[in-house]
Amino acid sequence: MAIHIRDATDRDLPGIIEIERLAFPAPWTMASFQRELTLPFSRIMVAIPAASDEHGRDDNGKIAGFLCRWLIADECHVLNIAVHPESRRLGIGTVLLTEAIAEARSMGASVVTLEVRRSNLPARQLYRKFDFEERRLRRHYYGPGEDAIIMELQLS
Repeated sequence: MAIHIRDATDRDLPGIIEIERLAFPAPWTMASFQRELTLPFSRIMVAIPAASDEHGRDDNGKIAGFLCRWLIADECHVLNIAVHPESRRLGIGTVLLTEAIAEARSMGASVVTLEVRRSNLPARQLYRKFDFEERRLRRHYYGPGEDAIIMELQLS
C-alpha cells in the first residue's frame, strides 16, 4: 500500500480528531490542533493511503494517521503520533516517523525526542526500530499511574 504524506490543513482536523479520540484516553482538543497549525516551529503531517482509480489518478482516501512535531533550534520533538485503529500494523506509523526523522536531519537537528506511555509496548517497539533509546522516566506524566518514558534518537 502506498502512503502519501502531506502537511495537514484545517480541513483535515475532523479526521485527525477522530483518530486522536480513538487512540488516546485524554485526547487533544480541536483548539490544540488549530493552535499547532499556526505555530511556525510546528508541523502536523497526515498519512493518506493512495489508491489509483481506473484512470491511474490518485484517489486519496481518509486520513490513516498523523504526526505532530516541533522543530526548535537543533531538536525535533514529536508531540503526538497516532494511527487509526483500522489502519494499524500496516506500516503507517513507520512512514510518518521516517518522514519526521528525515526532515529533522535535513534541517540540521541533532536529536529527536518524544514521550511514550510506559504501557504502550507497540509504540516503544516502533521507536526502538529507529534506534530511539529510553532515557528517563516521568512519573504520572499522563495522570496517576501513567508514567512516560522519554526517548531520544541522536542524529549527529
